Amino acid sequence: MRSSVARAFRDTIPVMSGYVVLGIGFGILLSAKGYGALWAFAMGIVIYSGTMQFVAAEMFTGGASIGAASLTSLMVSARHLFYGISMVERYKDIHGLKKAYLIYALTDETYSLVCRSDDEEYCFWVSLMDHCCWVFGSVTGALLGRVLPFDTRGIDFALTALFVSICVEQWQASEEHTPAVIGLLASVICLLVFGAENFLIPSMIIITVMLFAFRRRIENV
Repeated sequence: MRSSVARAFRDTIPVMSGYVVLGIGFGILLSAKGYGALWAFAMGIVIYSGTMQFVAAEMFTGGASIGAASLTSLMVSARHLFYGISMVERYKDIHGLKKAYLIYALTDETYSLVCRSDDEEYCFWVSLMDHCCWVFGSVTGALLGRVLPFDTRGIDFALTALFVSICVEQWQASEEHTPAVIGLLASVICLLVFGAENFLIPSMIIITVMLFAFRRRIENV
């Protein structure tokens, strides 16, 4: 177990560092919207989706309805369904609350680490460390936002920058680029056809179909 914890900590340092910084950015933004550290803590525990939390901060002040919030959450976080599907076989022998938490904690960055390992303890500690750092950063940012003046313009772009860096790292680490190419082409085509507000769900559907079509080739590589 100690070796799993040590390896998880070593591998997770870049993600944890990014989560603290991004979490602080989110907390500052949330504080600027009039919501304090308790809200930041609750959102980090319950939602635990950086993208959706940034969106939720805007929706709080925009007076969005429950229906609109639910649909937006589905569209923004739909990619997590595919993370879960790809880990079904790997997590099949894990039971109880640990399995539920591992499924719940599959964020983009956590997934990029746990998808490489079959060690149950390693996956658990990576997930827990990332989660704790996100919550810590969010609460810290909310507290700082109360006492220090910040210009929050552009803070939410930090999340986009992190996604780009993860994509580049995955491209360099993988010998098979078919999933990345499928995702890119499907997203661009749907963006052009459906527009920025409605492209996410159609692109996810197309990506799913295409990944199933190329499943044998991808798995063989």
